Amino acid sequence: MKKIVPAILATAFLAACNTSGDLERGIIGAGLGCAAGEIIRDGNCVAGAVVGGTAGVISNDI
Repeated sequence: MKKIVPAILATAFLAACNTSGDLERGIIGAGLGCAAGEIIRDGNCVAGAVVGGTAGVISNDI
């Protein structure tokens, strides 16, 4: 539980960013995913960045 709280806080702070393009949302999502991957599962930045970046790009399409 201690590892999830920083990931939730980082998500909450960066979710407030108003981005207009898919590229910006993808970059922010990748950054958040990398941080979450490092916090939740030690050393899993790449997988988190892939998932976060993909979610950021398609978030406007849903």
